[in-house]
Amino acid sequence: MKKWFAALAGVLLTFTLAACSSKTVATTSGGKITESQYYDSMKKTTSGKQVLQQMILDKILEGKYGDKVTDKAVNKEYNKYKKQYGSSFSTVLAQNGMTASAFKKSIRSNLLLRQAVIANTKITNADLKKQWKSYEPTITVAQILVSKKEDADAIIEELKKDGSWDNFKKLAKEKSIDESTKNDGGKLPSFNNMDTSLDSDFKKAAFALKQGEFSQEPVKTSYGYHIIYSIKNPGKGKMADHTKELKDQIIDEKLNDSTALQKIIAKEFKEGNVNIKDSDLKDVLSDYISSTSSSSSK
Repeated sequence: MKKWFAALAGVLLTFTLAACSSKTVATTSGGKITESQYYDSMKKTTSGKQVLQQMILDKILEGKYGDKVTDKAVNKEYNKYKKQYGSSFSTVLAQNGMTASAFKKSIRSNLLLRQAVIANTKITNADLKKQWKSYEPTITVAQILVSKKEDADAIIEELKKDGSWDNFKKLAKEKSIDESTKNDGGKLPSFNNMDTSLDSDFKKAAFALKQGEFSQEPVKTSYGYHIIYSIKNPGKGKMADHTKELKDQIIDEKLNDSTALQKIIAKEFKEGNVNIKDSDLKDVLSDYISSTSSSSSK
């Protein structure tokens, strides 16, 4: 999830701006805490203001782009995370203070923001050509990781005698020190040029391998020495065949560009006719638009 959505977990607090009342939220031996007391306290905190910013943005984006974000799209993203974390998915959600429904809500918020970025981004042919320079297709590789270069060199010599996938898997199980991948023959999750989790030297070496090839020289990273085997590499091909992927990558990069994202969010807030009714919160959007853009009244 994007950093801007860090406050989403706070939505679980579900305080309602228009419904503050004397309704009791909690009772103690020292007295009760009412909904209005809770709201008055929450609105003065940074997290409370972030939740309100998110709620306002969601309302605006839902009104403009809600028909472009389907439940099917939300569930697809949700299932990607569920598959990625496997049996630990529920634990990860709990550790982040989220339920499945709250997480789906955050996914919807992200997809709505993506639609806003798409609507506010004009992609030219020059932009596509620039993105093409760094473009690499989605590939799948396996690795054998060892701590010493001489061990890596010895494994490469063995692979030169039998460079089959079956032999690579066998050697990975026997010799790799990467406990998370060795039992699966060293296989890693598929990735493309947009991946930010892998070492740049590792990615460069992996992209250079044709399908069925293995590293002829060890690839050194902070983890040790890697021998890489290319399981699947469709090749870069022609730019014209990857227009949609290139556009998606440009949008993804903009979503990760805090400066560009700030401008788009500010534009959406300005066009959203936001009217803050609580004078204590009149500057809640000041990080995005001037306080004079939001009128305040009790």
